[in-house]
Amino acid sequence: MPITVVPANEAGWDDLQTVFGRRGEAARCQCQWFKVRDREWASVPVEARAERLRDQTDCGNPGSGTTSGLVAYLDGEPVGWCAVEPRTAYPRLRYARVPWTGRDEDRTDPDVWAVTCFVTRVGYRRQGVSRALARAAVDFARARGARALEGYPMILPPGREATWGELYVGSRSIFADAGFVEVSHPTPRRVVMRIEF
Repeated sequence: MPITVVPANEAGWDDLQTVFGRRGEAARCQCQWFKVRDREWASVPVEARAERLRDQTDCGNPGSGTTSGLVAYLDGEPVGWCAVEPRTAYPRLRYARVPWTGRDEDRTDPDVWAVTCFVTRVGYRRQGVSRALARAAVDFARARGARALEGYPMILPPGREATWGELYVGSRSIFADAGFVEVSHPTPRRVVMRIEF
């Protein structure tokens, strides 16, 4: 079945919550990890994180001019989420080592966008959902005026399996398949991938 991807504001809130599930990291995080500074994280309860995400996505409002990500469907079932918006929307990125080590760039450039998170619904993994979302993120950012789009994927050594939840940032191959190229390697396990428009 082909995977279709829509901006989150064109998806229903219940569909997005179906992707996140009721347990696990996605349900607890509500895609707020990069939105909330380190010292504030513990003070923001899950319910508040969900309300923030609901406001950010504007789910169920197809006429909205803004949203913070994409929702993937397989045969009508909501199966995936990808966070993609201007890099400035992610306060935690401004102070993290990963995006900036070895690069001298304006951290406040609103024309550079970022893909920070993928969630694939339990039961639909290893079916190309993240790859479809990464490709759609490129088109989404380009259509909204981005000059470039970045991702910060994890690298796994050959033969090593990812621990649960470790690949929420995506893998290098997912980004490479969508046309991104490596621009820096700030840690042994993390690279910065980027596509210029």
